[in-house]
Amino acid sequence: MTRYPRDFAGYGATPPDPQWPNGARIAVQFVLNYEEGGENNILHGDDASEAFLSEIVGATPWPGQRHWNMESIYDYGARAGFWRLHRLFTDARVPVTVYGVASALARAPEQVEAMQDAGWEIASHGLKWIDYRDHSEAAETADIAEAIRLHTEVTGAAPKGWYCGRTSANTVRLAALSGAFNYISDTYDDDLPYWTDCAGTDQLIIPYTLDCNDMRFATPQGFNSGDQFYTYLCDTFDALYAEGITGQAKMMSVGLHCRLIGRPGRVQALARFLDYIKGFEGVWTPRRIEIADHWRRVHPPRPRLRPSQMELAEFVDRFGGVFEHSAWIAERAFDLELGPAHDSAAGLHNALARMFRSASRSERLGVLGAHPDLAGKLAAAKSLTAESTEEQASAGLDALTEGERAQFTELNSTYVAKHGFPFIIAVKDHDKAGILRAFQTRIANDTATEFTIACKQVERIARIRLDQLL
Repeated sequence: MTRYPRDFAGYGATPPDPQWPNGARIAVQFVLNYEEGGENNILHGDDASEAFLSEIVGATPWPGQRHWNMESIYDYGARAGFWRLHRLFTDARVPVTVYGVASALARAPEQVEAMQDAGWEIASHGLKWIDYRDHSEAAETADIAEAIRLHTEVTGAAPKGWYCGRTSANTVRLAALSGAFNYISDTYDDDLPYWTDCAGTDQLIIPYTLDCNDMRFATPQGFNSGDQFYTYLCDTFDALYAEGITGQAKMMSVGLHCRLIGRPGRVQALARFLDYIKGFEGVWTPRRIEIADHWRRVHPPRPRLRPSQMELAEFVDRFGGVFEHSAWIAERAFDLELGPAHDSAAGLHNALARMFRSASRSERLGVLGAHPDLAGKLAAAKSLTAESTEEQASAGLDALTEGERAQFTELNSTYVAKHGFPFIIAVKDHDKAGILRAFQTRIANDTATEFTIACKQVERIARIRLDQLL
């Protein structure tokens, strides 16, 4: 099968109401990444020094050597930055989720104690703060297991949340397969939590952020001053808060690092933002685990058909009748690049309609000919497909007077004699009188025009059927 794994659909035009506690219009969640002592370092058994997210923009790894300046910058995060942020959030009474690298937590007993005394959530940030893109699945799985073990040993409790950050393409799936996490945050693809299917398991995803993130102080074209960071956070908050007022409440994540935002010249921007959001009603500032618990309670996973994951036989059995008596359309669509975007009525309809549109004229004429006459002999003999029976009944075509039946019979005969295929209309879009008017009008069309209209109506009927199925 050709299957495309990325999901471009998401919640689409109608995201769910998160129903945040107490009618909150926005959930603002602060993450403190604790990585100091878990970064690349030959002291930690790594091949080279760290080169990521520090004041040394553009740094490169030093193979086989310690990078004293880099280490010292990371040390600042543990020695000074952490405590500055701890004071700020505890004074503001805003709880925090810590993404804790297990090996870093093991080297920071006083900081861990302070996190726990403050009631902060400590989620897993992996075993080490290293890049996993080239790791084998076996090696990454082993590190996930060891991260959980060491985290539990150091903090006294297993982590309920996971964020690796420097991931491979397998990280989310492997973390989900561990069965250890209430939520995973290794995505940046939405403003709301969502459920995803990982190897048959419903996994809750709480997306994270790289834009409302102080890491941009350490990247080219990032934030050059605290004012830029503050303005960006406020603009993000204002946009999402406005959506919450109109009934589409969202979640805002703010990513922080001890060695970056913990600097005196930057922390004031964060302090101002905390003061800013206190000036609004309906602002919820939870830990991530509280978002996970709320979403699981209010929006639990619900089973739904996933056409992109079906085998051929099931796919054709379920959707072969969407285009009347034309299972070949479903058979051809099955070979397309199907993915999560096709697990909806709109998505699957697009795939099926593509096969109908790309078929030869004679094949499409065969689809038109497979449709029954309206209120015709098949209907009288109760020999319509279940779909056609229900559709014709919805417009009252199963309860015609003798006069109406005679009128339909005459129109059917005249139309077929002229155009060579039955009159086709999506009856669920019309009442009986509207169908008759369209019938009488379209008979006068030339056959080429009517062929085009009939094909569009076939696609419309298919969409209505898929709306019911999916």
